[in-house]
Parts: sequence; C-alpha cells; structure tokens
Amino acid sequence: MRTAIEISLYPLDAQFLPPIQDFIDRLNGYPELHVTTNAMSTQIAGEHARLFEILAKETATSFGQAGRKVFVMKILGGEG
Repeated sequence: MRTAIEISLYPLDAQFLPPIQDFIDRLNGYPELHVTTNAMSTQIAGEHARLFEILAKETATSFGQAGRKVFVMKILGGEG
C-alpha cells in the first residue's frame, strides 16, 4: 500500500534553516521515495512500511542533533 505524508520540521532555534535542509537532503537520498518540497512543508510518498522505516531513522537522526525540534505530520493512506 502506498502512503503519502506531509511533514514539517520546526527547529526551536534561531538557526532553523540548516536542520530543515539537512532533513530534506537526507529524504532525497532515498530513490524509493517521491519527495516534493514547498515553502510550508515536504510531501513524501512511498510504500507504507518503507516510508515509516525511513521516517523512524531520519527523525531520530534529527532529534539526535543539537537543539530541540518539532515534527508535524499529516498522513494519507490508501493510494493503492
């Protein structure tokens, strides 16, 4: 089953752009994901299990870096 997720990262730091760009760059490193970025969020789509496997890894990487961060996600399932 394919799933789509709209995700936004909010670093709680004055230097907020580098962690956001780093997260997006890491997502773009997975050829099995379809990644679209705009000014408000990033949309990712892929096979459900793999998508959440990648998100678990990459959100943990972001949380492991300096500073506190908030992720906001909307999940759309059942694309077929």
